[in-house]
Amino acid sequence: MTRAAALFLALGLLPSCESARDRTLAKEDHLAAAGFAFQPANTPERQAMLNRLPAHRFVTRMRDGQPFYIYSDPAVCDCLYVGDQSAYARYQQYRQAKALADEQQFTAMEYQDASWNWGAWGPWGGGPWVGRGWYGWNPSWGNWDPGMGPVGW
Repeated sequence: MTRAAALFLALGLLPSCESARDRTLAKEDHLAAAGFAFQPANTPERQAMLNRLPAHRFVTRMRDGQPFYIYSDPAVCDCLYVGDQSAYARYQQYRQAKALADEQQFTAMEYQDASWNWGAWGPWGGGPWVGRGWYGWNPSWGNWDPGMGPVGW
């Protein structure tokens, strides 16, 4: 019975998992939106050149004094994405904004459990660390002081 329940649970979770292919497709959608041009490896010569590039990594190429950024994908689309400095900058801005949004979502999650007893953790207005600096609550850290001043919630 336990194995059957575990298998059922695992199968139920599979659709919610994002595959490497899905992540690559999402990244390529953002490359295209940022202004990268799609170039298929549709000839034997292009295929051979594509296979020489590091997969799923950016490489740069200078042309007429201007940098171009090349992203190769031999696995999913069998193609290159080529962009100039402005396309690369837009893509990096998107990545930074997404990382910030993901971090804010992760850190701002409100804990919703009615049975959780916050009072068991002591008063929120104080504690042994208040007024003693950052390191005061953990003696194993010694006298290390990052210069942040007292925590004092």
